[in-house]
Amino acid sequence: MDILKKENIVTGCASESHEDVIRRTGALLVAAGYAREEYVDGMLERDRSFSTAIGNGIAIPHGAKEYKKDIIKTGLVVLTYPGGVSWNDDSVKLVIGIAASGDEHIEILERVVDAFEDASAVEAVVATNDVDRLYALL
Repeated sequence: MDILKKENIVTGCASESHEDVIRRTGALLVAAGYAREEYVDGMLERDRSFSTAIGNGIAIPHGAKEYKKDIIKTGLVVLTYPGGVSWNDDSVKLVIGIAASGDEHIEILERVVDAFEDASAVEAVVATNDVDRLYALL
């Protein structure tokens, strides 16, 4: 199963509001065929109820539980923001959008945490703009 494709990794994004980041991430999930348009609303709702910024410069926007019906198949999109994005009380440089149909998001989150357990790993991968390296890590 191809949950991440290289064409769904976008590097060097210009800073924008974290709500716009979530909308862009959701639009990429929709365009890739992972979710329906309504899922983007669920992503915004989820972040309003509990921030999807997890520390170390990473955010993992995903939909609220009641929007799982809008997931077509499990998939990821990745965006890097070298200048950072102000996300509640965090500064985010790596955004990993998730549409997970079952409990697969837990394994995905574990892999992300392992790959980027310290902020210097995030800084290094964001600075390189290297799609192949990001793809290999995830």
